[in-house]
Amino acid sequence: MHRRVFSLQAAALAAFATVAATPFAQAQSYPDKPVRVIVPFAPGGTTDIIARVVAQQIQPALGQTMVVDNKAGAGGLLGASEIARATPDGYTLGIATVSTTASVPAINPKTTYNPLTDFTSVINIAATPNVLAVHPSFGAKDFKSFMATVKAAPGKYTYASSGTGGIGHLQMELFKSLTNTFVTHIPYRGAGPALNDAVAGQVPIIFDNLPSALPFIKDGRLVAVAVAAPQRLAVLPNVPTFKELGLEQVNRMAYYGVHGPKNLPKDVVAKVSAAVKQTLQNPEVKKRIEDTGSLIVAGTPEQFAAETRAEFEVYKRVVEQQKLKLE
Repeated sequence: MHRRVFSLQAAALAAFATVAATPFAQAQSYPDKPVRVIVPFAPGGTTDIIARVVAQQIQPALGQTMVVDNKAGAGGLLGASEIARATPDGYTLGIATVSTTASVPAINPKTTYNPLTDFTSVINIAATPNVLAVHPSFGAKDFKSFMATVKAAPGKYTYASSGTGGIGHLQMELFKSLTNTFVTHIPYRGAGPALNDAVAGQVPIIFDNLPSALPFIKDGRLVAVAVAAPQRLAVLPNVPTFKELGLEQVNRMAYYGVHGPKNLPKDVVAKVSAAVKQTLQNPEVKKRIEDTGSLIVAGTPEQFAAETRAEFEVYKRVVEQQKLKLE
């Protein structure tokens, strides 16, 4: 009888030990298969480029490959929604951008996720400066003459953006609210078409990510009047930052980070964050990202979460103050 009781107790203790050890074992073994990374935009853009640069080189640090999966549509909302709905086991992650976690949710009441509660921030990979530029026919060659021109004729001029709710749209609206200027928004279905019309002179002003606009600035088909960056850029040494111009609130860059669904285990967050950070120290990876015009960030998960919240709150206020709605 005593032997039977002892056997039952031993079996129970063994079962308990197995259950208790399971989370630790899972954490230790993660990842034991490839990790899917959803990019909420089409291939070829800055978001996709940065994701692929990291994914292609992360295996030595992570122990598994990352597979990029482009899920474009609705200004990034389709892909971001899929990230939010994923099982929080670390095998489906995604790329977070200002558009998907701040500007579009701030203006679109039909967003199917809460950018502040439905994701787990992992790491901000890089940030990209933005640029306010004009067509050469506009006449202004610097910020001072740009301001004089638009203030002299409120409502006369138009600006192009990648679409309603995109960072170019809301950043320009923030600029307008701070400078008491009025230029009319012309939304496009993507940054490419907007840039094409700005370069062609169909729309005289554009607020765009620097990597896509820079080639046209370099060859004189666009004129940069101000940049959103921590300091003046080596590629545009004569162009002031918005901070220099007394418009620090507009001095906001576009970020590209890794996040996952809410309730992502802390051990998974720590492992992925450390692997990405190690990968970003690879000189080849660093160069390829910086060649896009982006700056390496590689902060903590907590810093990325705080940045996401700050961007969302800024653009939510812009939407309310400017009374913006989806067009």
